[in-house]
Amino acid sequence: MRVGLFATCLVDLMRPSIAFAALKLLENAGYEVTVPAAQTCCGQPGWNSGDRESARSLAEKLIVEFEDCRYVVVPSGSCAGMIRAHFPEVFADEPAMLAKARELAGRTYELTEFLTKIAKRGVVSASFDGTVTYHDSCSGLREIGVKAQPRQLLAKVAGLKLIEMEECETCCGFGGTFSIKYGDISSAMAEKKCANIEASGAQAVVLGDLGCMLNIEGRLRRRGDAKTRVLHVAEVLAGPTEG
Repeated sequence: MRVGLFATCLVDLMRPSIAFAALKLLENAGYEVTVPAAQTCCGQPGWNSGDRESARSLAEKLIVEFEDCRYVVVPSGSCAGMIRAHFPEVFADEPAMLAKARELAGRTYELTEFLTKIAKRGVVSASFDGTVTYHDSCSGLREIGVKAQPRQLLAKVAGLKLIEMEECETCCGFGGTFSIKYGDISSAMAEKKCANIEASGAQAVVLGDLGCMLNIEGRLRRRGDAKTRVLHVAEVLAGPTEG
């Protein structure tokens, strides 16, 4: 079965290892994976900032690029949320495109959601020697219900112990342009998140959105924490990858 991997622009630019890890997980689950070479952005930054024209253009481009895939898998709750929750809003006044947007939304999944619900992965071959805590990224949690799925998969990783931090569902302060428009508030939220991570005693914080990863890791390092690892759930589940 053919599955399309939407790597996301942020992963492509900042941490391609996440895409390689997602690719490995999907191929190990027995899927034929295609990664459209011209893919770029889902249009979320423009949509959230009021630039409806650019958001529409990018949304239409993505719909065309993945129209031949049975499923579309995204290693990002926020980008999956954009496709599922907001693409129908983008094309609300265009009946033909709205139908295509809804059709795409119906076959688009966040990575851990896909692995648990569609691929039904009973075994994870990776191992991790240490303790981790999990941060629930806002869009994945609130727009598409990603909560139990990553924890179910992490529980299958040999050697890994999950320790829940306080307020694991509270925003890290990133929020895309929120962190730029409201820098002081964002910084305070990130500081509290990192304090909760530190208090958990975990050796690593694991999550499913690169924007949150960058925000949290940046704050951890600025507050002098050079040891706590910040990892995408795909990197933990896939183990070492080539690429």
